[in-house]
Amino acid sequence: MANIPMSRLEQVIDRFDEVEARMGSTTDSDEIVALSVEHSELKPVADKARALVDLKAQLKDAETMMNGPDKEMAELASEEYYEIKEQLPALEKAVQLLLIPKDVDDKANVVLEVRAGTGGDEAALFAGNLFRMYSRYAQLQGWKVDIVSMSEGDVGGYKEVIANLEGDGVFGRLKWESGVHRVQRVPETESGGRVHTSAATVAVLPAPENIEIEVRQEDIRIDTMRSSGAGGQHVNTTDSAVRITHLPTGIVTTSSEKSQHVNRDKAMEQLKIRLYERERAEKDAARAEARSEQIGSGDRSQKVRTYNYPENRVSDHRINLTLYSLDKIITGDKLEDVITALIAEDQARKLSAMDEDA
Repeated sequence: MANIPMSRLEQVIDRFDEVEARMGSTTDSDEIVALSVEHSELKPVADKARALVDLKAQLKDAETMMNGPDKEMAELASEEYYEIKEQLPALEKAVQLLLIPKDVDDKANVVLEVRAGTGGDEAALFAGNLFRMYSRYAQLQGWKVDIVSMSEGDVGGYKEVIANLEGDGVFGRLKWESGVHRVQRVPETESGGRVHTSAATVAVLPAPENIEIEVRQEDIRIDTMRSSGAGGQHVNTTDSAVRITHLPTGIVTTSSEKSQHVNRDKAMEQLKIRLYERERAEKDAARAEARSEQIGSGDRSQKVRTYNYPENRVSDHRINLTLYSLDKIITGDKLEDVITALIAEDQARKLSAMDEDA
């Protein structure tokens, strides 16, 4: 791993000091909010950078004393020198991890979409398993889950379920979940005991606040219809549900609560999120061409993971990860093990790219 240039460390510390000083002098409320966000993001990096600068200074002092005329002091300095040399790599790596460019959407909330793929009833049941896995994981993280719409399977599970997940850093932890998830197991309806393979698709769309996407009125068609709400039995007596079609892209969003006004707002918000994701996907594709070593594009057509029930095995195909704890992962209790491995692999690749560019 390449050493971090002192100039880079000083740049981070100087910017943090500048932000802190400005926070104490400005009275502009918008600037205070912006500076507070930057301050909270910079503080852990600046603290580690200062610690690294201090440790490097201590190393230099110890090296000077090692070569001094006082033999007793030189011996003590030698011990200190090698102790510091052992501490430096870990601290340097910690700083490098903090210096990795952040995905602008990592702190965003998300729209989670889970759809049954190939496999009929079994695929719908598996889609239900996946959604419960994410719901439980969200609960463990302290996130809020709000189901937007659902279509239940004939024997259980979901043909499709869409939900908003809100909390701290949701997209940063779930963004690698997009793609095709495959299950291998004996269906409950299979009397012969044969293992079947089914699939479900997962899409994780970032939903940052105040999305700056312009939607022209001439580019959309708004239809109203009768609806039953998210999975309920009640049927409204008025046509309150709203469907918005974005004509240039063919993207369709719906909302089916009791208020038509609320439904228009929600459907428009969902449309902006999908248009934002479309722009993001185009940028990701351009970056993928420039750097082919990334984990994956997060494209929902990409096969990302297999859940093998007979072997209690989960395999993530992008990073060659195999864990024999499917029973705990599918409940959401151990999904963190998979997500942590994906984040670590992404960080390692980015660190390697930083070393190559240094």
